[in-house]
Amino acid sequence: MNDAHGDPSAQEAAVDAVFAALADGTRRDVVARLAQAPATATELAAALPVSRQAIAKHLDVLEHAGLVQRTREGRAVRYHLTPAPLGPAMAWMVDVGAEWDGALARLAVLAAEEESWQAR
Repeated sequence: MNDAHGDPSAQEAAVDAVFAALADGTRRDVVARLAQAPATATELAAALPVSRQAIAKHLDVLEHAGLVQRTREGRAVRYHLTPAPLGPAMAWMVDVGAEWDGALARLAVLAAEEESWQAR
């Protein structure tokens, strides 16, 4: 994945890639397993109800989003979780949540004012 520091459009694309990668349940399962320990595609396929080829495709998507990194250990390729790209995605969710909190607080004030007005 390209470095997204500084360029807002690159940062947005990086966040989009993270959300796209995590939109699939199997990829979320892969991320959860890699959060516990690095693994090969074969090890991940043995633990999940999908083929090794399917796992390889999911790992490619996760790698493109910057969420996993591969290292060669002899003949094996081991995948490691790289959670740093989750930070900007989580920050986006916090910002959106804060906007909704503010909107709901304003709505609650309006509802209370309306209720008070109708009680007169």
